[in-house]
Amino acid sequence: MTAAARTAVVTGASSGIGAATARQLAEAGYRVILAARRKDRIEALAAELPHAEAYALDVTDRAAVDAFAASLDRCDVLVANAGGALGTDPVATADPADWRAMYEVNVLGVLNVVQALLPALTATGDGTVVVLSSTAGHGTYEGGGGYVAAKHGAHVLTETLRLELCGQPVRVIEIAPGMVKTDEFALTRFRGDESRAAKVYEGVAEPLTAEDVAETISWAVTRPAHVNIDLLVVRPRAQASNTKVHRES
Repeated sequence: MTAAARTAVVTGASSGIGAATARQLAEAGYRVILAARRKDRIEALAAELPHAEAYALDVTDRAAVDAFAASLDRCDVLVANAGGALGTDPVATADPADWRAMYEVNVLGVLNVVQALLPALTATGDGTVVVLSSTAGHGTYEGGGGYVAAKHGAHVLTETLRLELCGQPVRVIEIAPGMVKTDEFALTRFRGDESRAAKVYEGVAEPLTAEDVAETISWAVTRPAHVNIDLLVVRPRAQASNTKVHRES
């Protein structure tokens, strides 16, 4: 089947990696379903793209996710991108509400969309699930406890799903980006504090962009059906690990 006859669902499509991925998959010829909470943003993006549709969706609302899945005539690709971080407090003083919110969107949000769309993905005979985790899901760092725990959860969910679907016509791909400079990720994490958000990227000549990650996702999705990219970690050259980053003076 050609890409033009295939449908890709992208969650968290209102900005950043999600929006860039929607553009990449649309360019590759997919019919793209943009799912995110901010309806105005996804409607504006859908208007720019060929064969794109917008659907206002909170992935943590299971009833809404089920209704969304029921509204689709098919789903060939799911890019479970909705997620995010809140705060950098140490474990000793972190707000449990922040940890709960991060777990809800980064783990249960992924679980919700995967469970709801898996029958449709399987029915195509050639489905693909892409989970956007993070290098935070593969290594710890101080001040990142809640986000790291959530992204480790997303990683384990993805790895387990791949084992459980072995022999079924569904690929399971994990993309784990490192330092990506987008308009909102750090700003949300620091609750709108622009100066603290800017310091994350201070001195880093070329952090990844949303487009860099989107190209990686599109490449993985468009491999031949028998090729599965189990896990792809992508970082900027300046970042050797979660705690080792070259910064120019």
